[in-house]
Amino acid sequence: MTLEVAAMLGLGAVIFVLLVGVLIAALRQDRKPRGPGLPGETPLLTAEVAPPSLRQGAGHVGIDYPDPRTIKVGDTIECQGVRSRVLGALYLSWRGTQWTEYFLDDGTHRYQWLSIETREGSGPDAEPHLEVLLWTTVPTQGMIPAKTMLILEGVEFFPLERGTAAFRSEGVTPMPERGLLDFADYRAEDGRLLCFDRLQGQPWSSSYAQPLPPGSIKIERKG
Repeated sequence: MTLEVAAMLGLGAVIFVLLVGVLIAALRQDRKPRGPGLPGETPLLTAEVAPPSLRQGAGHVGIDYPDPRTIKVGDTIECQGVRSRVLGALYLSWRGTQWTEYFLDDGTHRYQWLSIETREGSGPDAEPHLEVLLWTTVPTQGMIPAKTMLILEGVEFFPLERGTAAFRSEGVTPMPERGLLDFADYRAEDGRLLCFDRLQGQPWSSSYAQPLPPGSIKIERKG
C-alpha cells in the first residue's frame, strides 16, 4: 500500500507541474506583441507634432519634415512634384485600427487617395511608424478579390488583410456621410500594394500604391 500511495502522489505531482507549465505558456502567448501587418489596438495619434519616438525612416516626423497626419480638408499639398487640393477625407476604423484617407484633386480631374496610418513595430522594442500611401485607380475588368494569390498585369499579389471597415466622411468625396466599406489588401514581392474596395452592395474597384518616402509631402494650409 505504501508503494502504491507514493506512486499515486508522484503521478499527481507530475500532472500538477505540467498544468502549471501550460498555464504559464498560455499567459505568455497572450502578451506576445502584434506584427506590423496585424491590426493594432492603439488609436491613430492626433497630436499636431509627432513625438520623436514615432519615426518614419530617417529623421523625425513633425520635426525634420511636416507631419502628414495634420493635413486638413481644404489644404493644398505637394506630393511627388504634383500640387493637389484636399477635397475631403474618410476616417475609417476596423478591429481597433484607425486610419485616414484624403481625397485629392490635382486640378486635371485626376483624383487620388492618400492614406495615412500608424503601424505598430514588428518586435517588442520596435517603435511605431507611419505608413503613407498614394493610391492610383487601376482597371480590373470585373475582377473580384480572391482569398489566395492573384495575378494582375503579370504581377503576382499575395493576400494581406481583408474585412469591412466603418467610415465617416468629411468635405467632398464620392462616399456617403457614413457607411461600411469592404476591402481586401494584397502585396507583391517588389513591395507594390493592391487594394480592392467597395461600398457594401456595390461593385469592386481597385487601386495600386507604394509607400511614400519620409518628407515627400509638403503642406500648404488653407487660407
